[in-house]
Amino acid sequence: MRRPVSLYGLTFSLPLLIWQLLFFVFPLLFLVALSFWTVKNFVMSPDFDTVNWTTMYGRAVFWQAYGATFALAAGAAALTSILAFPCAYAIAFKLSDTARRWAVFLMVIPFFTSYLVRVYSWQIFLSDNGIINVMLGWIGLGPYPLLNTVGATMVGYLTLSFPLVVLLQLFSLVFIDRTLIEAAHNMRCGRVRTVFEVVIPSARVGLVIAALFAFILSFGDFVSPIYLGGGDPTTLSILITDTTKSGQQWPRAAVIALTMIGTLMVVAFAAVQFAYKGKTK
Repeated sequence: MRRPVSLYGLTFSLPLLIWQLLFFVFPLLFLVALSFWTVKNFVMSPDFDTVNWTTMYGRAVFWQAYGATFALAAGAAALTSILAFPCAYAIAFKLSDTARRWAVFLMVIPFFTSYLVRVYSWQIFLSDNGIINVMLGWIGLGPYPLLNTVGATMVGYLTLSFPLVVLLQLFSLVFIDRTLIEAAHNMRCGRVRTVFEVVIPSARVGLVIAALFAFILSFGDFVSPIYLGGGDPTTLSILITDTTKSGQQWPRAAVIALTMIGTLMVVAFAAVQFAYKGKTK
């Protein structure tokens, strides 16, 4: 039976509604309106013209940036999820409660410092005369071009999302019914097979949501592609900056931003549908 909406419930949900309206709905509506404005002589004027959409969607550089951004974000989500799972699994099943609390604390510590500072620190490691190449030189290797590469960009994406993905996976793994794992072992199911046939399916929702967060963070990131990747390949976030610098074309930048938001909404919807597929109501 459906419960009636009460004044008490509306009162406590009102701050969330106001927050969503002020910081998501209204800015999004303004962004939509801005995408139809025109720019003449470096001055924006309110209008309803689709020239910004046809111009951006008609440029090959836009679709190249879109493909590169999507591929990098998908790769970062997959790589982060794969690397984070053994860590989350060990914390959930191999550590005591006290050690698990310390592990969670250590995962939170990176968020105490600015992401930009952490990216700058990676430049010290990845530059031609950086720490990694110096250490490789001790054994007669290198120097290798590590900075301004796709690999460096992926390192930045890992720096951004790895701790969060570990925490999200961990919170999903700790709530798995341990009797299912014991039953699998009693049926002489090996550890690896138990992980793939019991643990991962049981934690599917958390694992998919963790990968989704990694994708979202990487898809919209500007810092790693520009400071570690050197701006090559061009991502949508970099393209937004270049567009605004080119004749104050904020309406065209709004087109790129709306495309990114639409893509993230589609990916998020598909991921949630997959995560809860087959779940009982």
